[in-house]
Amino acid sequence: MSKSVTRPNNLEAFWMPFTANRQFKQTPRMMVAAKDMHYTTDDGRQIMDGTAGLWCCNAGHGRPKIVEAVQKQVAELDYAPAFQLGHPKVFELASALTEISPQSMNHVFFTNSGSESVETALKMAIAYHRVKGDGSRTRLIGRERGYHGVNFGGISVGGIVSNRKMFGTLLGGVDHMRHTHDIERNAFTRGCPAYGAEFADDLERIIALHDASTIAAVIVEPMAGSTGVLMPPEGYLQRLRDICDQHGILLIFDEVITGFGRMGGAFSSDVFGVVPDMMTTAKGLTSGVIPMGAVFVRDDIHDAFMTGPEHLIEFFHGYTYSGNPVACAAALGALETYHEEGLLTRASELGPYWEDALHSLKGLPHVIDIRNFGLIGAIELEPIAGEPTKRAFTAFLDAFDKGILIRTTGDIIALSPPLIISKAQIDELFGVLADVLKSLD
Repeated sequence: MSKSVTRPNNLEAFWMPFTANRQFKQTPRMMVAAKDMHYTTDDGRQIMDGTAGLWCCNAGHGRPKIVEAVQKQVAELDYAPAFQLGHPKVFELASALTEISPQSMNHVFFTNSGSESVETALKMAIAYHRVKGDGSRTRLIGRERGYHGVNFGGISVGGIVSNRKMFGTLLGGVDHMRHTHDIERNAFTRGCPAYGAEFADDLERIIALHDASTIAAVIVEPMAGSTGVLMPPEGYLQRLRDICDQHGILLIFDEVITGFGRMGGAFSSDVFGVVPDMMTTAKGLTSGVIPMGAVFVRDDIHDAFMTGPEHLIEFFHGYTYSGNPVACAAALGALETYHEEGLLTRASELGPYWEDALHSLKGLPHVIDIRNFGLIGAIELEPIAGEPTKRAFTAFLDAFDKGILIRTTGDIIALSPPLIISKAQIDELFGVLADVLKSLD
């Protein structure tokens, strides 16, 4: 395809999300096709996908079972109302998901994104305490540097300053634990860092300040992705679980990034051996093909709402596209692909090779930390004095020109390739990235 065919004549109408719009529109980077591990650009170049799109295309691109499922479904039943009506695939999908969910999480509420999954879980947590007769528990606790989407609830419990600072006072009744990043003690750790479990005790400080009787839930990412890939210190998540149990506080894991094979199991709660009360998901649920999210809920939380007259709505919440038929078909196709190809555990099998390749970049210019788990990794760069984010963004542009897609957040390069990546492709990815890093000023 030629540029004249594939590149729009006018780029101004689209206000792009999380993008330096003016820079992009001067030198656009246009994707026009994708297959397996690669994108194709409008000038015919192949770009290796080092980020699974936006942490979401876990099965790779253009996978046959997902494509076929979507094509068939859109011709058969394109839409069905989600309120007071159903369709077979939404029930089939919910059942399939509970087969891979942590124990006792046998109920699924469908949304359309990670942001909506977070909003849903936060509302469920507050409403749960109310239906249990504990309506004073309305406070929500997040974590510094946490990312929980971009809706008002998500940015309120989130802790990334640039996502919060322009939007006013946000939700009331929210507090934040300290983050877990400790580069002085944990730089160049392979897997979970040895130091930092005690950071979970910051929750005790917050409980002492507000009193446990006012706190509904704590929400954390098991691995903090969008802030720069921060692994949980050994014992940290279990400590949070124990503190929440002690004080009757719900624990929510945001598994939007970590779910569906990224960490080496179906969910990171399996990998780390800590089961939350609720779990938010999206992204890999459909391998990025159709927007969809899901909130997994512990049985007793769901059952607490199932009281009163049977004709009354139990939970006044939902979306027009909750459990959309085409999205359900995509998710079922993704699950089939994950199961048939062993992708939900492939990150644990390929992880050691990935880890060695990633840590081979230690010692290159400006690299101050490297961290990894499963098929995810980060390279933290020393910022340019007075110009934060510029060094990593320069690396992103150079990497794209050299044929690989990476993601940057601040001065951190994040990597999370499709789970189908081969060892040869890992070598290629890090070979190109090494050349990029060597050329940085």
